[in-house]
Amino acid sequence: MSFYTSLSGLKNAQTDLNVISNNIANAETSGFKKSDTSFADIVASSALADSSHTVGIGSRVATITQNFSLGAINQTGGALDITINGDGFFTVKSPLSGETQYTRNGALTIDGSSYIVNAQGARLQAFPTDPVTGAITSTSTLQDVQIPAASPNPKDPANPGSYAGVTIGKNGQIIATYSDGSNATLGVVAVASFLAPTGLRQLGDSTWAASGNSGAATYAQPGSGTTASLLSGSLEGSNVDIAEELVSLITAQRNFQANAKAIDTATQISQAIMNLRS
Repeated sequence: MSFYTSLSGLKNAQTDLNVISNNIANAETSGFKKSDTSFADIVASSALADSSHTVGIGSRVATITQNFSLGAINQTGGALDITINGDGFFTVKSPLSGETQYTRNGALTIDGSSYIVNAQGARLQAFPTDPVTGAITSTSTLQDVQIPAASPNPKDPANPGSYAGVTIGKNGQIIATYSDGSNATLGVVAVASFLAPTGLRQLGDSTWAASGNSGAATYAQPGSGTTASLLSGSLEGSNVDIAEELVSLITAQRNFQANAKAIDTATQISQAIMNLRS
C-alpha cells in the first residue's frame, strides 16, 4: 500500500509543479491570472472500523483555482490600451464562431473593417449609444464597435469630416473624432461580472468563457455603482509574483523528492523481507 500512497504524492507534486511552471511561463502575459493547487487526503475505512486505527491511503488534487487578483498596471500611452481598475472583464465576440468571450487584456486595435478588436480578432462588445448625446440606448443588448469613416455627426452635412482618432474614457465611452472637429460616441464598453469568476472556463490567450460553475454574466457601465472604472493608456500585466512562485517551486520539488524517497524506502523494506525467505 505504501507504494501507491507515495505514488499519489508523486503525481500531486507533479501537478503542482506543472501549475507553478505555467504561472512562471506567463509572468509577462498581459491579463494572465495565476492558478493555485489545493490537495485533499484520501481515507478508506468502513463504518464499523476503529477510527483510532484508520490509516490514510494518499492524497489527491482537490482543486486548481484561478486567482483573479489585480495584476500590475503598466502605462503604455496607447489610445486603445485600457485596464479595468478593479473586478470585471471586457467582453469580446469572435466574428468566426460567434462565441462570447471574456478577458482582462485590454490591448485593442482597429482591424481592416474598422472594428475595434483584440489580438485574436475578437470584436469588443459595448452598449449601443446615441451618437450625439452619448446616452446608452439599451442595457439589454451588446454590439460590435465599428468606426465610421465619415463623421455621423458632421458640422457641415454636405462636407462630413474624415476619421481622425478614437479614445476610450474612464466611464467606458468610445468617442471617435473627425477632421471637421466633430465627434461621435460609438458605444460604451460593457464590463462583465460573475457570481463565481473562479468557475470560468479557460480558453487561452487570457480569455475565458462562462460555464455552469461561473454563472451567467451581468453587464454594467464602467464607473457606475460598484463597477470599476477604466484606465486609458495602460494595460494590466500578469498577477504572477515570481518570488512567490519560486518559493512554491522549491516546496513542490521537496515534496516530490520526499515521496520518491518514501518509495525507495518501501522498496528496500520489500527487498529485505524477500531476502529473509532465501
